[in-house]
Amino acid sequence: MPQEIDFSGGERGKFYRANAQIQLPIHLESSVQNTLAALANAKGVDLSVFVNDLLKKDIELIQMGR
Repeated sequence: MPQEIDFSGGERGKFYRANAQIQLPIHLESSVQNTLAALANAKGVDLSVFVNDLLKKDIELIQMGR
């Protein structure tokens, strides 16, 4: 790696997108993931759809309790 890097020709913010949405990776404990995967499989739905539906229901319950 060079001692000094010349950024004089660089352009600030070239790849910045103000309205970009990031998909966050979520890491589950293996036992939780296995349980959710089995439940999703039993219902015949994709794991991500199943987890999103569960989270939406939890959010509704939390908001109703306020």
